[in-house]
Amino acid sequence: MSAEAEERGLLERIRTGDREAADLLVAGSYTAVFASLVRLCGGDRDLASDLTQETYRKAWQGLSGFDGRARFSTWLYRIAYNAFLNRARRSLRAVPLEGDGLPVPADPGESAEDTLGSAETSLQLRRAVLGLPDDLRFSVTARFWAGQSVSEIARHEGVTTVAIRKRLRRALASLEAALQEVLS
Repeated sequence: MSAEAEERGLLERIRTGDREAADLLVAGSYTAVFASLVRLCGGDRDLASDLTQETYRKAWQGLSGFDGRARFSTWLYRIAYNAFLNRARRSLRAVPLEGDGLPVPADPGESAEDTLGSAETSLQLRRAVLGLPDDLRFSVTARFWAGQSVSEIARHEGVTTVAIRKRLRRALASLEAALQEVLS
């Protein structure tokens, strides 16, 4: 059975009140939602955890309106993304877009200069992504931060895969220009 068919089956069971199906759906999607929000929140795991809970609360409230045009995981990612944007807009203390420090180096042999350069590049890229227009920003974050396929994003957005690919090309060109400007 495909993941999409399994998802549809679980959703049907949930709509009939099957609690086990709801637990299975959450278990199958929680890690991806949380990881996406950690990236959007610049590594703030506590904020990402809060937003993940908010995402599932909103998803359950709106489940009756989910029409199945997109995969559940794509719909859920959009809810998570909107939860992140809403939190960033409504509270000055929610998400420090500049980041709050350097990440812990993954390689203990890496020099401090390399670590600083890598952290600064990551921060600049994150700023550039968050500075994109909403349609481009969503396409980039859904594709590269949440791992959604181009066809899933297109179905969710109600556009063709060609339109999503064009958005991604425009976004990547804009990101390249923004990063070149910073590096100059």
